[in-house]
Amino acid sequence: MTAPFVRPYRPADLAAVYDICVRTADAGGDARGHYASDLLMGDIFAVPYVTLEPEHAHVVDDGAGQAVGYVLGTADTAAFVRRYREEWIPMSAARCPLPADPPVTADDLMLALHHRPERMLLPELAGHPAHLHIDLLPGWQGKGWGRRLMSSFVDGLRVAGVARLHLGMVSTNVSARAFYDRLGFAELAVAVAGPVTYLGRDTSPLG
Repeated sequence: MTAPFVRPYRPADLAAVYDICVRTADAGGDARGHYASDLLMGDIFAVPYVTLEPEHAHVVDDGAGQAVGYVLGTADTAAFVRRYREEWIPMSAARCPLPADPPVTADDLMLALHHRPERMLLPELAGHPAHLHIDLLPGWQGKGWGRRLMSSFVDGLRVAGVARLHLGMVSTNVSARAFYDRLGFAELAVAVAGPVTYLGRDTSPLG
């Protein structure tokens, strides 16, 4: 066993990505048991990225090969949305059927998001074309791994020629907001943000 480190995502990490996602999906807390399948959160908010754009996914390896945190995202939100609709929705159809309309259950609400990837296209964010999701298991939070993950992601975007990125976070998650503030993110005004706050920065090194 070696010391923990950040490395690129690899296909063998898929089960861990699903697990990390659901265990941090309730505004940073554990969402296991909240939906009919514990895979649902990963199918919407994590696995599409490592499937369609794995080159921008990085994980914290615990030193024994197990992923305990990740950052993943896309360099081009508009292109990702097209691929989500054309590729990911058909690929995940067996697990993610069309929801009731209007939604009835908690699953329906999440599946409605899945079947409407165009929700990610907000005009106020067009100048920050990349976006990301970052999650760490509780025991790995507050130890500098989030900064290292974010640095890897931002560096990859910069190499790819992307100038700016954004992210969305639940507005009540004050600890997450403090983390992003320390990394140089600033709030982006979005008219229909609802319970979400959008933050953005350029792809200069985090330092």
